[in-house]
Amino acid sequence: MQRLQQIIRDIPDFPKNGIIFKDITTLLADAEAYQRVIDLMGHRYIGQRIDVVVGIEARGFIMGSALAYKLNTGVVLVRKAGKLPHDTLRETYALEYGTDTLEIHRDAVKQGQRVLIADDILATGGTVEAVIRMIRRLQGTIVECAFLAELKELEGRRRITDVPVFSLLTL
Repeated sequence: MQRLQQIIRDIPDFPKNGIIFKDITTLLADAEAYQRVIDLMGHRYIGQRIDVVVGIEARGFIMGSALAYKLNTGVVLVRKAGKLPHDTLRETYALEYGTDTLEIHRDAVKQGQRVLIADDILATGGTVEAVIRMIRRLQGTIVECAFLAELKELEGRRRITDVPVFSLLTL
């Protein structure tokens, strides 16, 4: 795990001064590390009857798609406002450096489907909290929120009180 943590690089003052951005592109470019991450995360959910993996824009698409492939499920995209072509649900939320709005197609998750939410980094928890609200409005059953890594000092896990959270790495 330490090797995986070391591959992720810090980018200071991005996207704003005072923010240290955790850049996972170095891990994604390392075939062995990326495969190990997806194997470790995917094995956790084998046998849990996941119906669909929800990937959060943008790096969550990378994690979610690979996990969906590993689990033999479909993948649903949660995108920034205005990027999805069909009828959507919308949720606005606070980021550690501002606000944003996410959307999901209204027909993307069916009532009762077992959903795994996937993203790259758990920071303050605002983004995934918004996604949880959308999945619940669609009446999906959230099995867990899965992250490649968690920024422990930002305590995002504390905002997600009634859904299990798994982070492969702690940064």
